[in-house]
Amino acid sequence: MADFFGTDGFRGEAGATLTTDSAYAIGRFLGWYFGMRRGVKCRVVLGKDTRKSSYTFEYALAAGLTASGADAYLMHVTSTPSVAYAARTRSFDCGIVISASHNPFSDNGIKILNCRGEKLEDGVISLIEEYLSAPRALPFATGGGVGSVVDFSIGRSEYCAHLVSLMPRSMEGYKIGLDCANGAAYNLARSLFRALGAEVHAIGCRPDGLNINDGCGSTRPARLCALVKSRGLDAGFAFDGDGDRCIAVDERGRVVDGDGILYILARLLKGRGEPVDRGIVATVMSNSGLVASLAGQGIKTEICGVGDRVVFETMKKSGCALGGEQSGHIILSKVENTGDGLVTALWILQAMQEEGLPLSALTEGLKIYPQCLISVPAAGERADCEEVERAVSRAAADMCGEGRILIRPSGTESVVRVMVEHPDGLLCKNVCAALAEAVKGGGTCAE
Repeated sequence: MADFFGTDGFRGEAGATLTTDSAYAIGRFLGWYFGMRRGVKCRVVLGKDTRKSSYTFEYALAAGLTASGADAYLMHVTSTPSVAYAARTRSFDCGIVISASHNPFSDNGIKILNCRGEKLEDGVISLIEEYLSAPRALPFATGGGVGSVVDFSIGRSEYCAHLVSLMPRSMEGYKIGLDCANGAAYNLARSLFRALGAEVHAIGCRPDGLNINDGCGSTRPARLCALVKSRGLDAGFAFDGDGDRCIAVDERGRVVDGDGILYILARLLKGRGEPVDRGIVATVMSNSGLVASLAGQGIKTEICGVGDRVVFETMKKSGCALGGEQSGHIILSKVENTGDGLVTALWILQAMQEEGLPLSALTEGLKIYPQCLISVPAAGERADCEEVERAVSRAAADMCGEGRILIRPSGTESVVRVMVEHPDGLLCKNVCAALAEAVKGGGTCAE
């Protein structure tokens, strides 16, 4: 059986790896699984990002769902967290988001959420993959049993109202920069911060179907850094293509990544007297300096594998209220059960208000060790090649037992991530470059 779904849904090149046939088949299966199989009409909420191909997949999914008797509620262009919120609060059987997040416009993806707004359970994903690998005849709805397509734009308004309710104080007097990556959050973010009274300066808000994440957004915050610094803004927030990540920029134009955000929010929770005795959750990609700095504040850090789903599952098991990734996926279980870039931005602003300090001051005390990360276009098995294993052994010797090396295939792109961390910044950079070359090169892969 083929593995279609990775760590963040079924993702690949639109029209090649991921086709409209795939989308239609997924819709057919979900409509049958949640509805016809039980003899009831199910309701599914769908949202999409701004990619040109997202419209095609939206129509294909809706066609499959309604053919299986399900009603498809379309939120249109909206963020992943907004679909998760709708699924959780409006009693939908599941939610579907059409997005490839931070990937280029030529890729797309389908991620499925359960009725609680969480990533769909592995057992159901396995059934979908089994059906995609060997399609079997599923009954078609007939007559009045055929599903309907419903405009559910109101779902976006309900989500925005929810976000406004999270902010106890007005943002009047604050000047905020936004980079919406020409993606799903381009209208939501501007509307939210204006409703809160902030003066908004936005870039990455002119999607044309082809420019999502193109030189902008959470993976490329340089333009936002320049905007914040040149216009004297209080802070900036960069989101990814589907709006579930946030990278902050302080008033000096410096990036505050997911590790910095975790540090700020962990201290915010502790300062409010909220329970952080069980610590927070971070991933293997987080900087060791975060762990050490939080330990100095009396907050422990539990380390888990990569992916916001893994983070959330670890949080549930350990009872932690906060978790996230260096890439900007931050989960606050008190508010939501998925990463939400807008919620993250709001809580950073709450920390600034409560402390009465600029964003730059909120990261004082966080000591980050030199870290280098290179994404190498390569097949996943290159991470375990004999050639790479030899290179790692040589690198470990050069590093004299200090620092960390992590090489892993990405769960969302066709790349291998090479990460090196070491107190010596130059050595860190050179070792990472050498390992990246080893991953690129030829060689025999280990079985």
